[in-house]
Amino acid sequence: MMKKHCLFCDEIVPIEQEGDYDNYLNCSCSPGGLYHLRRDSYESINALPHPKKRDLLHIISAYIREKTDCDDKVYLKADDLESIANSPNIPVTIEDKGNRLLQYLYRHSEGPEEPVAIHPLSNNYNLTYSPNLQELVYIIDKLGNEQLLIREGMNFKLTEKGWNEAAASAGGKKLKACSILIQGGNEIHEEWQEKLLPKIGQFGYMPTLLTHTELPENEQYDLGLIADNKLIIADVTGQAPGVYFAAGYAMGRGIPVIWTVNSSDADKLTVQLQEIRPIVWDTAEELAVLIQQKLS
Repeated sequence: MMKKHCLFCDEIVPIEQEGDYDNYLNCSCSPGGLYHLRRDSYESINALPHPKKRDLLHIISAYIREKTDCDDKVYLKADDLESIANSPNIPVTIEDKGNRLLQYLYRHSEGPEEPVAIHPLSNNYNLTYSPNLQELVYIIDKLGNEQLLIREGMNFKLTEKGWNEAAASAGGKKLKACSILIQGGNEIHEEWQEKLLPKIGQFGYMPTLLTHTELPENEQYDLGLIADNKLIIADVTGQAPGVYFAAGYAMGRGIPVIWTVNSSDADKLTVQLQEIRPIVWDTAEELAVLIQQKLS
């Protein structure tokens, strides 16, 4: 079997080729599993400046770890890395990073005081989106002092308090994958990241903003990524063909789709189907309220 260097966790691991993708098997990004990286992404990622790699690649490793640990398939290409790293779902504070460790232990145990082995720690600091082992150890010590977990060597146990906190933060269940499809180059991208995605997350979803580009058709949304979602929000402002195609594909697989359109384009839609009755919005704040009403 061929082996390649994982760009995100720095391990040399077996790979399998699948169409345009290389499947990385059992690296620290996905222990016991795999993730998919588009083969033409290597040059772009390797060409990133060193400071950018230092700030970005460990976050992508942690993202892969968390998604695959929740049984979600991960298909990546170079253009995805920035949007993933800038997502409001990525923890930034020590408190939020510690919560990710609690949720990991919660997923891997049946109740408080049940041990979960994490070994070696040096290969597992992506559990907390940390850039290094020192920060992971600091987070473990902090959670221990707060009586949220107990460490016994390489075994970790949630206390009753830690179990209840992890269950509450995850809504008592795993977060569901949700993709939001928008047209590339749209100025709403940053505004939606800040104001819309956190609201959707309150309903048990882990939303990701996906941008349609003006590239050839084989460069559009990865259908494998679309198929793994439990909800799709498709914004047809600008009427990007890829948004219609990906959302239609999701509908064909029985995935619920919420259609949206900015009021400036509401009267210009060329696709008029009974199944597509988009929510008309003026501001991101208004759209957040309307989608919350739809999900309630």
